[in-house]
Amino acid sequence: MTHAELLDHDVAELFQELFETTTEPILIVNPSHAELESLIVSAIEFDGEGPELRVLTDEQTPGSVFDDFIIASHAADLIDREQLQPRSAPEIARNSLLITTDRIIPLVEINGEITSLQSDDSELVDRARETFMSEWEGADEVTLRTPPLSEIRETLREDIGDETADDFDEFLEATETVDSESPLDEVAISLIVAAKNRVLLYDISKWGEDVGLASKATFSRTKTHLEDTGLIDTEKVPIDVGRPRLRLRFADEDLHDASIGELLERARSQTA
Repeated sequence: MTHAELLDHDVAELFQELFETTTEPILIVNPSHAELESLIVSAIEFDGEGPELRVLTDEQTPGSVFDDFIIASHAADLIDREQLQPRSAPEIARNSLLITTDRIIPLVEINGEITSLQSDDSELVDRARETFMSEWEGADEVTLRTPPLSEIRETLREDIGDETADDFDEFLEATETVDSESPLDEVAISLIVAAKNRVLLYDISKWGEDVGLASKATFSRTKTHLEDTGLIDTEKVPIDVGRPRLRLRFADEDLHDASIGELLERARSQTA
């Protein structure tokens, strides 16, 4: 017997339920910005292996979603462990769909809220899965320039130190969003937590370039900007051979003892 029904939970709860009950790949067709972001966050937060997520999207949506460093780095983790496979096509003229092996679930946005319907009509499910899987296979792979957050955390801890890595995590958690509209990007955050722990500019910029976060030149430009705002300063550290290295520190020494919340508030006010 086949039926269609209205699902009364939100999209994050829907993803959670699918991850718990589905082992075969799930096909996600034409997700909105909010749906794709929720999918990534739900997959990262899911306590388990989770199914493979094959995403077919238009060419614009990944750019807007992955503009946020936190979401992009989470997505990079999922891609790295082959759980997420996003692909894009020039144009997808249809509503958002979730397709499993036994269900098709259209997602409908009403007054800013996402409502989902589902059908287990086997003929409809099979036809939709075959059609859209073929489209997904023929679409272009979405590539990310952002490194996986797990790699960022691991290498920061190994190359720079535990305290800086802990501060970086706490700063990201307090910031919540790090996109092109944010006053502080991932490079600025790295430099700020490095200054809090008096790390050498050479060390943090080399780490950032090695992990793929940004080039040494970008770190240098951002450091100059943060100096111009009066947030950070440097002091010369002599070395045996060559020019002295620069140690990062705060222009206001009191900030070294500030909480991450206080530091974030000061950084936002001075860099806005």
